[in-house]
Amino acid sequence: MTRSPDTDLDTGLDTGPGPAEAPRDTAQHARELAGHLAWLDSFTGVALGVLAAASGIYTYIGVRSLLDDSGAWTTFAALAYSLAVSVAIFVFWTYMMRLLPAMRSAASRTGLLLSMGLGCVAIIAMSSWLNAAALAGAAAVEQHLAHTVQDYQAALERTHANTIAGQSLSRDVARVRASFETLSDQEEGGNLSGLAGRGAVFRILTQKAAELAALEDQIAGQGRAVEEAFAEGNAILSRMRALTVQAGAVENRSLLFSEEAVRLSGIVARLRQLNAAPLVVRAAGDLRDSVVLPTLDAGSALGRQSQEATIASVLQALRDRADTLEAAATEVATRPEPAEVEYTPLSAADAVIRYAGNFVPSWAGAIAIDLLPGVLVFILMVTHQAIRTSRGVSALQDTMTVAELRAAIEAARALGLDDRAAPAPGASDLTRPKPVPVRGAE
Repeated sequence: MTRSPDTDLDTGLDTGPGPAEAPRDTAQHARELAGHLAWLDSFTGVALGVLAAASGIYTYIGVRSLLDDSGAWTTFAALAYSLAVSVAIFVFWTYMMRLLPAMRSAASRTGLLLSMGLGCVAIIAMSSWLNAAALAGAAAVEQHLAHTVQDYQAALERTHANTIAGQSLSRDVARVRASFETLSDQEEGGNLSGLAGRGAVFRILTQKAAELAALEDQIAGQGRAVEEAFAEGNAILSRMRALTVQAGAVENRSLLFSEEAVRLSGIVARLRQLNAAPLVVRAAGDLRDSVVLPTLDAGSALGRQSQEATIASVLQALRDRADTLEAAATEVATRPEPAEVEYTPLSAADAVIRYAGNFVPSWAGAIAIDLLPGVLVFILMVTHQAIRTSRGVSALQDTMTVAELRAAIEAARALGLDDRAAPAPGASDLTRPKPVPVRGAE
């Protein structure tokens, strides 16, 4: 009874492939992987060319957004750049797919991996950001317009609030004016200096009351101008918001947006000029320092002495009121002003870089279309390593195919090696090579 090499002597059970068949299985696995790679390699170049061409198209769109001129030379320059990018991507990844999986030593593999990393950085620098500009450039410019509108709105509201605070100083001015008018009425009745009538003290009080009344009228006259300027600024902001979401080319909308931004900057500057706080600060200083003393007109020395004492008290009251008014006006005048807002037009590429955090999917897609072949490189590395591991260090005759064996026999015959390998005449049958049985032979 014949016994299979895979059958145990004691139990008669099948124990799997024997040691002699293991090299055949690993060699077969290596041949299968090599066959898969050969089939995949038939269209890998075409797929890589399609990816490189797609990246070149988006690069062309991104380059066109950076160039102002629309002539033939500009178009040719953009085409030349995008074509160079496509060729560079195709050649670079072709090199990596061919060379990196074939490396066997750790030093050579590390060197090529570093080269691939440097090449990926170069691809991102020359292509990916332009691809992102083509994918999300218009949206990024609109984002820039929206942020600018918010900055202008904050500047307009802060300036208007400061101006309104300056307008509110009119109540302080009115209170000081009313106090001087009350004192003048008392002086006219003789309750201050003891001399009834409109003498020197009365004229000082009415003089300062008139100055404060004029300042109050001036502040009140600016109220309507402040409200008109604020309403006009809000109208400009509404038009600017509409331009950020309006249909049409973003370049044309950016031009109109820039014109509206200039008008709004003028409105903000006008509101700052209408702030009454600096005017009240100067008026308070004049109220304290600029006093025209009239001639004492009392008929007796005692009356003139009484007028001098009253005028001294009035001047002290003026200084106190002026200090209080100046402190209130200074507090308003020193309120923080909004930062200067200036609209700076941005190209699509610059806007994508500035607002990169808002367009992460677009950046991911732009980079992926350029660096996706890197994944194929790592797949090839793993597959080639598996092939080398499966082949191992088996003998040549264990991995030879029938075609290779036939070619070796034909080569031996052509070189005459079969004659030298033949046994000498008269040799016994024991020294002759025995034929190797072939499976499946009848």
